[in-house]
Amino acid sequence: MILLHRAKSNIADTDLRDRVERQLDWEPEITSTDLGVATDNGVVTLTGFVNTYGEKLAAERVTLKTYGVSAVANDILVKPMFKKTDTDIASAALDALQARVDVPDEKIKLTVKDGWITLQGNVDWYYQKNAAEFAVKYLSGVKGLTDNIKVQPQVSTIEVKDKIEDALKRSAEVDARRIIVQASDGKVTLRGNVRSWFEKQEAATAAWAAPGVTQVSNQIAIVP
Repeated sequence: MILLHRAKSNIADTDLRDRVERQLDWEPEITSTDLGVATDNGVVTLTGFVNTYGEKLAAERVTLKTYGVSAVANDILVKPMFKKTDTDIASAALDALQARVDVPDEKIKLTVKDGWITLQGNVDWYYQKNAAEFAVKYLSGVKGLTDNIKVQPQVSTIEVKDKIEDALKRSAEVDARRIIVQASDGKVTLRGNVRSWFEKQEAATAAWAAPGVTQVSNQIAIVP
């Protein structure tokens, strides 16, 4: 019985690895041919090299959307094609933040070390935090990003919980009946089970869109 179980696991891992590799080949944003895929009971480890941080994120996103994937360890290294100094990257990042009308750039500070950007500051809405991150993570020369921007809560706990539950009910992608929402001082916890990683992510997106949310703990289980 033990040997039979191991054989099934090996077959499942091989099938999943093949699906992930096909998905990576299919995604036009991923151009690197130096990527490796390893699987272990639904957990996928990505290795290799890409030219941009955006391509690394794309590989992770595509992998998570593949059926049967429960988690991803993204060990891909970014090796920019064109050398950029930290000063070049910082200057470009500041320009990118100032160019977006949805980013309160006066509230955000950034540092760059060895190509890695760190964002800090306080904003009123999560979409502003998200927009700031989006503005800089695809810049040339960027190897990684740490987003330490904090969202300041502005509404009551009850209002946050009600707004999230209403948003989940309106979503065509999420079965709200299978999700439990808990909120306290801007921190939201999601529990329950869904059918796919995409549905789990949609639930988290709905939670983050509520005003006053500063943290989302997505503990929803994936049950295909």
